[in-house]
Amino acid sequence: MRILVTGASGFIGGRFARFALEQGMEVRVNGRRAEGVEHLVRRGAQFIPGDLGDPELARRVCQGVETVVHCAGAVGNWGRYQDFHQGNVVVTENVVEACLKEHVRRLVHLSSPSIYWNGRSRLGVTEEQVPRRLHDAYATTKYLAEQKVFGAQEFGLEVLALRPRFVTGAGDVSIFPRLLKMQQKRRLAIIGNGLNKVDFTSVQNLNEALINAVLAGNDALGQAYNISNGHPLPLWDVINYVMRRMDLPQVTRYRSSGLAYSLGALNEGACLLWPGRPQPTLSRLAVQVMNKDFTLDISRARQQLDYRPQVSLWAALDEFCGWWKAQHGGH
Repeated sequence: MRILVTGASGFIGGRFARFALEQGMEVRVNGRRAEGVEHLVRRGAQFIPGDLGDPELARRVCQGVETVVHCAGAVGNWGRYQDFHQGNVVVTENVVEACLKEHVRRLVHLSSPSIYWNGRSRLGVTEEQVPRRLHDAYATTKYLAEQKVFGAQEFGLEVLALRPRFVTGAGDVSIFPRLLKMQQKRRLAIIGNGLNKVDFTSVQNLNEALINAVLAGNDALGQAYNISNGHPLPLWDVINYVMRRMDLPQVTRYRSSGLAYSLGALNEGACLLWPGRPQPTLSRLAVQVMNKDFTLDISRARQQLDYRPQVSLWAALDEFCGWWKAQHGGH
């Protein structure tokens, strides 16, 4: 099978492209950074560089492939709405259009459970429980992108969307690196009571879910799927496990959620006034994420995609820590 993986110079796209090559698939990759896909090219992937914001480029990368796994997109919780719209909605529109014009059979779209976020604790969230009002630019544009994908069904494209939560493992540059840097400066504090439970996903488990989506039968089509390890854990236990593995002090200071939220608001205001609008070290969203329960119901993925998460979070964290130490000389 010949597949295209977009966003392959990033963490999730790169790890999945490598996994697909290991499964014996013929893999084409797209990404903005050539150095980010060199390891894939050495393993036999075909690389077509370029920005999928260009509809012609999107069509060219889709020529002659059977399935597209669309991992490219704008991520984060800080920035201009138009940048998120371009990176998530416009790019996805171009990929969908290219799939239809080039007669691609299936599109597997990487979405996000951020669309469920409403600032409050939520346990066992199912795929239908999307709030009426989406929380921020990232969540809004990821949801709009999903709708573009599902809208292509009526034109004959086979589609599925996966919503993985807190993906980690070797290559993760989004979850733990900032926390490590903050704790190195002794700026990290437990927000609230420190007992809030959250879901994580080993990148190896996500790879299995993605490959199952690529190969799934017709009954699985046209749906979104929550993906996680299926075992929620107290967030601060996980963070302190990583601190121990990285030979850093445990996070033991506590800060009230109300005070932290106010500090986040002040931080955001200052960054909006600062030239270049740098990302705040503490935001209101980050404060909420760090002290609220947020877990997913993965029953649908278990039933329809035969998703069976095998790799524990602790194994994924060990993988991340080993990789991070190798990259940064043990720090």
